[in-house]
Amino acid sequence: MAVSQISVILENVPGSFSRLIDILDKEDIKIKAVSAASTEEQSTVRLVVNDPERAVTTLKSFHFNFEVTPVIAVEVPLHPGGMNAIVKPLAEGEVNIHYIYTTIERIGKETIVIIGCEPMDKAISILKEHWINFVGEEIYAL
Repeated sequence: MAVSQISVILENVPGSFSRLIDILDKEDIKIKAVSAASTEEQSTVRLVVNDPERAVTTLKSFHFNFEVTPVIAVEVPLHPGGMNAIVKPLAEGEVNIHYIYTTIERIGKETIVIIGCEPMDKAISILKEHWINFVGEEIYAL
């Protein structure tokens, strides 16, 4: 149920994010979800893309500093407390959420969130028990 996330470390200077996006665009690698956070010296850009394997090859060829990690992609239920339907069971199950962000595009009406957490296997099991819909390989086809 996990999908691949690519975390790219960039210099925190004007144009570094644009350069990354230009390179991916030229290779027809589509960004499905993105999150960026920075410190004074560097930025971490987290990406879910349509073709993670090709993105990795491209990033290597341009000498980017990056890592690939598994994350969970799930639909947020469309009702009041929908987000809590996801995060509360994880908290009760002692799953640590490191970060959460949304996709750029949506499947149907539901918002898709990307969750980086640990332990991941436990998180997946808990969310399955609570009937949360996972978005697996289909996220790459959005």
